[in-house]
Amino acid sequence: MTVEPNEIIEVLNRPISQELLARDLTRLAYVAKDGTPRNVPIGFTWNGSEIVMCTTKNAPKLPALRENPMVALTIDTEVHPPKILLIRGRAELDFVDGIPDEYLKATSTYEMTPEQRVEWEAEVRSLYYDGMVRIVVTPTWAKLIDFETTLPSAVEELVRQREERQRA
Repeated sequence: MTVEPNEIIEVLNRPISQELLARDLTRLAYVAKDGTPRNVPIGFTWNGSEIVMCTTKNAPKLPALRENPMVALTIDTEVHPPKILLIRGRAELDFVDGIPDEYLKATSTYEMTPEQRVEWEAEVRSLYYDGMVRIVVTPTWAKLIDFETTLPSAVEELVRQREERQRA
């Protein structure tokens, strides 16, 4: 199913989507080198057009993403009914020196005092002294499920079938 860029933008610009895109954790799904699925939680930032995640240069997901860059992301809430933003796209890997600004932004919600933050950043800089990798995903598909105005596609189909039966 092809989704037009303006449809993706419309979904991502909805107020609930914007709330979800302001969160600090997504689940990144990809296919590992052995062909099995993986789904890992990872910090992220949304820059208005891309999801940016940062990882170590030796992360096992990097060879897999080089081989098959197609990914799916889930950003959701822990309340009932949940609000869920589903995104698909292609991961581009950007090896960088130092610590990417997006990594520091994604971790800015960590609860710590200003002094603890300075210590934490110094530790991060010493740990990742040779740089990190930015995993950049431009959405090629997006769906918001809020269980009030939007439902999972299978449930939407059941609702449509029920309405047709009721009209008959």
